[in-house]
Amino acid sequence: MTQPIEFVMIGGFLGAGKTTLISRLAKRLQAEGKHVCVVTNDQAAGLVDTQLLKSQGLEVNEVAGSCFCCNFDGLTNAMEEFETRQRPDVILAEPVGSCTDLIATIAAPMMQRLGEKFVHRPYAVVLKPNHGKKILTGTGGGFSEKAEYIFRKQLEESEVILINRVDELSQEDLRLLTDELNRQYPGRKIIPLSAKTGENLDALFETYQGIASDRESMMEVDYDVYADGEAELGWLNATVQFTSREPFALDSLSVNIIEELRQRFLAAGAEPGHLKVLCNDESNGDTVSVANLIDSDSETVLSIASEVNTTHATAIINARVRLAPESLAEDVQQTIDKIANGLGATTETTQLDSFRPGRPEPTYRVQ
Repeated sequence: MTQPIEFVMIGGFLGAGKTTLISRLAKRLQAEGKHVCVVTNDQAAGLVDTQLLKSQGLEVNEVAGSCFCCNFDGLTNAMEEFETRQRPDVILAEPVGSCTDLIATIAAPMMQRLGEKFVHRPYAVVLKPNHGKKILTGTGGGFSEKAEYIFRKQLEESEVILINRVDELSQEDLRLLTDELNRQYPGRKIIPLSAKTGENLDALFETYQGIASDRESMMEVDYDVYADGEAELGWLNATVQFTSREPFALDSLSVNIIEELRQRFLAAGAEPGHLKVLCNDESNGDTVSVANLIDSDSETVLSIASEVNTTHATAIINARVRLAPESLAEDVQQTIDKIANGLGATTETTQLDSFRPGRPEPTYRVQ
């Protein structure tokens, strides 16, 4: 009898580290001889995460244009497409970071319709410590109560909470986060780990040996507040070609795009939910450079270095910022122009989508 496919959905707010964790999980599972596939998700095409995971040799399908819950068939079609090549042993799914209510709109409907085909592992939500500390302690900062509502609903529906970046946390902050999570969201398993270094990943793997707990009821969600919280963010995906006569460092291009945007958003008082840039040079195969920024209190980070020079690069820019989409697009375009001038390069923008996410309208919702 064919074994059911393991379905692992990992949630968490923007910038929590879901993609890094999924990459590390996939490699660990592959080392155990399992065929692993990944489904990514975004409100528009041109997702950094998709290209990054593909560059690491993973088999990835992207559901773009709406969140998983609003395109249930898109998710299941993406998973079925994998089987036309090779049946997965494990499917890792990364929902949009501003989404919640995923048990009622994804996990439960999947079990009703495709229960014999999949086994659902416990639903884990990745916590961004700096963001979490502000909200859990009531000190606030960055986003409004409506965006905080989404963050808290993500924690509420979780079975497991993953405190990420423990390699960067003091013992005092880790204790504070753990105590507040136990107090405000009792009954969840809490695992401190580092998606970057792999610290304590064994504890998560042990958890994934079990199956998702049955839910007696689904959590209540005010979709008006949820929609308003998502709509606070300007959402931008852009793809830009840079061409220069003189070689330039691919890593410098990634970092400079993020750093210029960081300075612009600081000046405007616009809080980033997450900024990601992936640059690649097709002549160097799958070599990529990735830089990111997770909030206004953090520094720009070169998370993946290419250490190559090139005269032609493609930059994929993803920005989720508390800023009007028109202003966000203008800031990105001015950043592109400034950096191109500094390189003596010409540019071609092949994609630029900037908008506010629409109201979530789930395909199915189990009551």
